[in-house]
Amino acid sequence: MEDLPTSRADAYLRRIGAQRPVSASAQALRDLHLRHLRTVPFESLSIHLGQAIVLEADALLDKLFGGRGGFCYELNGAFALLLRSLGYRVELLQARVYAAGGGPGVPYDHLALRVESEDGRAWLVDVGFGDHSHFPLAFDERGEQSDPGGVFRIAPADGPHGDLDVIQDGVPQYRLETRPRVLSDFLTGAWWHSTSPASGFTRKPVCSLLTETGRITLSDRVLTVTAAGERTERALTGDGEVLAAYRDHFGIDLPRVPVPLHPRP
Repeated sequence: MEDLPTSRADAYLRRIGAQRPVSASAQALRDLHLRHLRTVPFESLSIHLGQAIVLEADALLDKLFGGRGGFCYELNGAFALLLRSLGYRVELLQARVYAAGGGPGVPYDHLALRVESEDGRAWLVDVGFGDHSHFPLAFDERGEQSDPGGVFRIAPADGPHGDLDVIQDGVPQYRLETRPRVLSDFLTGAWWHSTSPASGFTRKPVCSLLTETGRITLSDRVLTVTAAGERTERALTGDGEVLAAYRDHFGIDLPRVPVPLHPRP
């Protein structure tokens, strides 16, 4: 991935409300990770607005600077650019997401990051998996890791390839390969998830953001707010109410309501 100009890095830091860290420390990484999750939504809106998913540096940054978010390839792809510009060593890793009650999904199902801080410690960084860890996870730790998002564990997967299973509250979330990749390797996965009727991303638009007290999610026309452990759901009726929810809760000003690309029958 190409180097990020200082002006673009500074714009990125403003987007997430962060100061430029004095060094590529683990503590600064934790702060950047949490700020990213609270300011840049995980969202699939482009798929349902007829907008292309472009995995190139300028396109990723322009989308983010325009007040939008994205899904894993976009969010972690962009975050990798920022972290490298701040002095972190970053590797892109491919993962296969576990289906509910089933095995891992298609190759290049997910993009996550292995990031080394200045002290040489490696971290699993993921700002593109929705409801996941709030902070980076110690990559080489095999015991339980407590996080506001749950109890996590990175465990060796079955098989001869050295893959790792990322587990949240006892439930496998994704199987991670440790071989470094480049962003263009994920083009097929991004295309499949943005076009296939078998992909959950094409069935309904989703927009979700971590908050200081919980999470807020707009899934098609259902607004779900979790705050201080209490969850409320509300069905939005008219297009005006849906567009206002995107604007007021996520800072996204859309020209029209996203229409599911491949709605469930």
